Amino acid sequence: MRSLALLGSTGSIGTQTLELVRAEQARAGGPRFEVRGLAAGSSWQKVLEQAREFRPRMIALADPEAAERLRQALVVDPDFVNGSAPVVFDGPDAVARLVTELDYDLCVHGIVGARGVEPSRLVLERGKDLALANKESLVVAGAHLMELARRSGSTLLPVDSEHSAIFQCLTGEDARRVRCIWLTASGGALRDLPLSELDDVTPEQALAHPNWDMGPRITVGSATLMNKALEVIEAHHLFGLEAERIRVVVHRQSLVHSMVEFEDGSVLAQMGPPDMRLPIHYALHWPERAAAPFAGFDLELFRSLTFEPADPVRFPALELGFECVRLGSDAGAVLNAADEVAVAAFLAGEIGFQDIARVNRRVLERRPGLDHSVEALLRADARARELARSEVDDLRGPRPPHLRPDVARPGARPAGPH
Repeated sequence: MRSLALLGSTGSIGTQTLELVRAEQARAGGPRFEVRGLAAGSSWQKVLEQAREFRPRMIALADPEAAERLRQALVVDPDFVNGSAPVVFDGPDAVARLVTELDYDLCVHGIVGARGVEPSRLVLERGKDLALANKESLVVAGAHLMELARRSGSTLLPVDSEHSAIFQCLTGEDARRVRCIWLTASGGALRDLPLSELDDVTPEQALAHPNWDMGPRITVGSATLMNKALEVIEAHHLFGLEAERIRVVVHRQSLVHSMVEFEDGSVLAQMGPPDMRLPIHYALHWPERAAAPFAGFDLELFRSLTFEPADPVRFPALELGFECVRLGSDAGAVLNAADEVAVAAFLAGEIGFQDIARVNRRVLERRPGLDHSVEALLRADARARELARSEVDDLRGPRPPHLRPDVARPGARPAGPH
């Protein structure tokens, strides 16, 4: 039996992980996984339901008021008698306490945003295996975290579908023989919208992803391709590849999750339906491949696979990921922070869709240049958020975005190495 700590238990990754644990128990006729820890933000009622089913030893809630309500509910809950209720941590250090005090084999990390960096570091410092869906950990502090994993003997298992695909394709292979990797992108909700209409895009349009059901920031990032820019940075750290060996291609069907091209010209691809449960299932069972009910090859589904270059005019944000790989230092931390602020501003109606990439580039050009430690990178993150809010204020005005004076940006270049 493998014991789990689940961070972000009420979010998309967390609920799908628990779905897999539940299904595995039903198929096997008994538990194969023990969920020992749950961490969430403020959804105490949902966590209470999860606790009743999975009986964790510890729970972490960032919201102290929600944590107190959970404690009160646990005291009177008939499912928890004779002191069997879990310990509940609360506040900004709640997740840190859980991952450092709890005993577990694998941490599944589905917290969203840069606040997930510190839990990643603490898990790896303990030498625990980390199934990582929090892309910001590697974007912000990838070099430090990968070195920490090497020193502690932890295995970092990527849960992003693209990086899980590369990880699987490289299993048993000599990474020195890789010519390049190909990260696939769906193109997002606006991939066929005329360029002349991008200034008028509403949040509802950007959030209407044709293939995946994801959180709002990632869905908007799929439309700008900023999500893929961040994945370029992730791939650089995870697999030790320079910018020249990372490529991006638009694959509308989201069936080929990514590919590895070797120096002899062979190309290995990992394929499957666009379902995040597949990479989660792989990480839960690694290094084994366990049986699962997911569909494999389906002639109708796989009948037509298409690939096309990413248009640098439509997707100016993509090049910023390659630029961060070349710049190193705090560039990834700064880009991620700027994008979090810019996307939130777009969703709030403060800036236009195309302003997202403009804010990101301007902040990257003004990055503070802090590195040397995870703490320094988090300070760079905080400074970048201040800069991004200033840029948003400069762009915000009483007129709708498509009527504002155009904001000049550097000429678009093809995405990829230059």
